[in-house]
Amino acid sequence: MIKICDLKVSELFMFKEQSYPGRCLVAYKRHVNELFELSPEERALFMEDVARAAKAMSKAFNPNKVNYGAYSDKLAHLHFHLVPKYEGGHTWGSTFEMNPQKVYLTDAEYAEKISAISLQVNTSAMV
Repeated sequence: MIKICDLKVSELFMFKEQSYPGRCLVAYKRHVNELFELSPEERALFMEDVARAAKAMSKAFNPNKVNYGAYSDKLAHLHFHLVPKYEGGHTWGSTFEMNPQKVYLTDAEYAEKISAISLQVNTSAMV
């Protein structure tokens, strides 16, 4: 993954494998394994970070839908996958694949996507 920025209580990363153009991950900064380990205030801030990142992705890449995944059987750290889905695109209408390992970008292409998300994250403060 490539770090994009810090959010309130999380970090936003670009997923290197880009079968889903714009796919990102929001990881909680403090080491916890489950949502229920957070206080109600921490959980609200984390979900605000997830929503802010999803909104930024949506504005930057205009997907038909953003899918959310909180899979972590083997990675003991709270995080959400944010997966933009496009009608007619990879796995449209079904569950996204975790690691299809099909599409990797050039450094310039990653920089372009990261710039688009960064711009939106910085202008998309949640109210």
